[in-house]
Amino acid sequence: MTDLEISCTGVRPEPYGAGPTLLFGLRIEESDHRPVHAVALRCQIRIEPARRTYEPEEVDMLADLFGEPGRWDTTLKPLQFAHASITVPGFTGPTEVELPVPCTYDTEVASASYFRALTQGEIPLLLLYSGTVFTSDGGFRAEPIPWHKESAYRMPVRVWRQLIDTYFPGTGWIRVRNDCLEALRHYRSERALPSWEQVVTELLAAADGQGSR
Repeated sequence: MTDLEISCTGVRPEPYGAGPTLLFGLRIEESDHRPVHAVALRCQIRIEPARRTYEPEEVDMLADLFGEPGRWDTTLKPLQFAHASITVPGFTGPTEVELPVPCTYDTEVASASYFRALTQGEIPLLLLYSGTVFTSDGGFRAEPIPWHKESAYRMPVRVWRQLIDTYFPGTGWIRVRNDCLEALRHYRSERALPSWEQVVTELLAAADGQGSR
């Protein structure tokens, strides 16, 4: 049976994508150096938050995901990050490819909320592989990639921040219900406010003024 060894060698932002995309470098090698015609590779990427420590300001920002720090021994569970796939062309010996992984900055999504809360260090990831290997060993053959194939990688937080700064410089996104959005639209229209940022700023200022009375 064809035995592939797959490891993650690095990650970088895709500078010209239609949306925010990370490119994960993968090194693939058939253990016996037999020719491989192609690989239909699928990858599931998980975040393993228990595999790093956190600064006090990060702990505060992660409360919405994991609760109070005293409960983290039971709540600090893996988070789903992404599913991605790629077709690897034929090779003999080691080959290297880049796996494109689309990302979101929607803070309602757990992975994006987690990334945004981090200020420094690395993000522990686990890449789980599956798919099909096509070879000509004893005639044309299609073999599944065993489910136990995986590799760990620690992505620097700065890579994520660089990605978001490239696609959304100096901004962020908040998702709200349609009725809430319509109320905000009326508020903006009635006051002829030039931007959504000014709408939010004005509402926050009003709330702060009421709270200080």
